[in-house]
Amino acid sequence: MDFWQFLAGYWWLAFPVLGVLGGLGQRWERGARSRHKRRLEILQAKAALKAAEPPKQVAHATEPKPLTKASPTQPQLEKLFAEHDAVTARWLEYELDVAKLIAYPTISDGRQPLTAAFLRAKKTADRLRPDSPKAHLTDGELAAYASAVTDYEVAFDVAEREARRLKDSDFSETERKRLQTAQQLLSVAVDGGATAAERQIAYKRVREELEGLIVVSDEAITVLEEKVALPLAAQAPQMPAPPPAASQPPANPQPPQTPPAAASSDDAV
Repeated sequence: MDFWQFLAGYWWLAFPVLGVLGGLGQRWERGARSRHKRRLEILQAKAALKAAEPPKQVAHATEPKPLTKASPTQPQLEKLFAEHDAVTARWLEYELDVAKLIAYPTISDGRQPLTAAFLRAKKTADRLRPDSPKAHLTDGELAAYASAVTDYEVAFDVAEREARRLKDSDFSETERKRLQTAQQLLSVAVDGGATAAERQIAYKRVREELEGLIVVSDEAITVLEEKVALPLAAQAPQMPAPPPAASQPPANPQPPQTPPAAASSDDAV
């Protein structure tokens, strides 16, 4: 009866509770969309870096292919590709390292104006990048790509400097404490001297502390999980070696003891 009386008197509490739950759901959905979008960007960046690596030389017993005429812009494109890939590699150092994301959280926050400008410059450079440094481009296309790479590099330099300057100053005191706690727990999660249980608990706490604060991509989580698992493999117990089989008789074997013979009557004096 008391429950129904309470419900009749405080039915209006249902509205703020539903509002809070709805806000949490929207926040989780936005975070999921951001993580998915960032994951696609990372996968595309990693694919571009892998494609830029020189192919491995494999010996084949086939006739050599006829040489094709190199593009007149190939030296310039090779230089631009190297600059483009260098900036992408610097960006991935943050995106795939949870410790760096915690130390400089604004580098992955698209709400920051300078970070947003860098992400826009990245998309432009990626869109204008030719499929190969041997591609034949017009002077206008080459100039547009060169300008996009320059803007990409400058935008990242500015966003990186700003992130290192701000660190966690844009967060509230409570949020900064959560980031500090996550940083401390992260050191335990990858500590080879900690026990398996301690590392697993620390890893879960890191995920909980960062939830809703910074966007951590699925790729960064995968890298972190691999680091947590490495100490586990290093401390795996090894089976003791079986004792060696006895292949030789024991040293200095003792002859069998025989009872002394009884003295005969002829030996008596």
